[in-house]
Amino acid sequence: MKKLLNSLYVTTQGSYLCHEGESVLVRVEQETRLRVPIHGLGGIVCFGQVSCSPPLLGLCGERGVSVAFLSERGKFLARVQGPISGNVLLRREQYRRSDDPVAAAAIARCMVLGKLANARTVLQRALRDHADKGPSDALKFGVLRLGNILEDVQRADVPVERLRGIEGDAAKTYFDAFDDMITAQKESFFFRGRSRRPPLDNLNALLSFLYTLLAHDVVSALETVGLDPQVGFLHAERPGRPSLALDLMEEFRPFLADRLALSMINLRQVQANGFKPTESGAVWMTDDTRKEVLVAYQKRKQEEIQHPFIEETVATGLLPHVQAMLLARHLRKDLDGYPPFIWK
Repeated sequence: MKKLLNSLYVTTQGSYLCHEGESVLVRVEQETRLRVPIHGLGGIVCFGQVSCSPPLLGLCGERGVSVAFLSERGKFLARVQGPISGNVLLRREQYRRSDDPVAAAAIARCMVLGKLANARTVLQRALRDHADKGPSDALKFGVLRLGNILEDVQRADVPVERLRGIEGDAAKTYFDAFDDMITAQKESFFFRGRSRRPPLDNLNALLSFLYTLLAHDVVSALETVGLDPQVGFLHAERPGRPSLALDLMEEFRPFLADRLALSMINLRQVQANGFKPTESGAVWMTDDTRKEVLVAYQKRKQEEIQHPFIEETVATGLLPHVQAMLLARHLRKDLDGYPPFIWK
């Protein structure tokens, strides 16, 4: 099993990254603030005004450490990586399946099933954990509705266009119950619907940031096993859009990102003063809150879980790699179908 490597998140503005031997150095105003061995890193993520020396970028390329550049507020800007790895035959099969409507729908269907099952489990656990506060009609309806949608998807093969509609309908049902899972700081953290570019409230700002981190990890996992993150089966292809990464991360949004957001709010690990509205109506996190979320995300990735298909205990942070590996095995015809991650 692949070893779980850490990601280095650099948020201090004006930081300069370079290397000394096999170590990555983070310098601020010519003072070395951090020294990290490169062999322990899976990726480097730079927020805002953070620069890297060309020799460091070269070393990262040689060691297979990706370097991503995001705006200070978390918008993806660019990614630097070394030579593409993986068997060219695997990618050719990926492209063939993506172009075949029936084959693409078969894989997309499995991914949608994984997302629906995990979203339903999140609602079920919320019902159980907050049973003492009285039943929530939205949560009960969400569990019932998602269960019915799951049965419909399992019973019949449907084209990708229909799967997209089903996924959208299920997402609306799930998010309609999201506000009932917030049990603290209700005046500052509420959910009235998804707003993305830009996020228009505190909770959407938190979710968007976590989804950005998750997307980075899924892209890295796909590249590690030799798949092309740009060519997917469920999400439509667009220039610069990592469609396959968006496909694969659907299984992890409820389990990893959404649950972490709810936990941090309900346990008051994030608070209202960590979010700032702008004149345009957008809401952004402060530096301190962003760092708090990054620490919590890294800790969550260290937690272990029993994978339902490979029947091994793995770190949560390795789940994208495991699923990318299983998808590659399916494309190579080592597995009859793609087994999605279903949280139990």
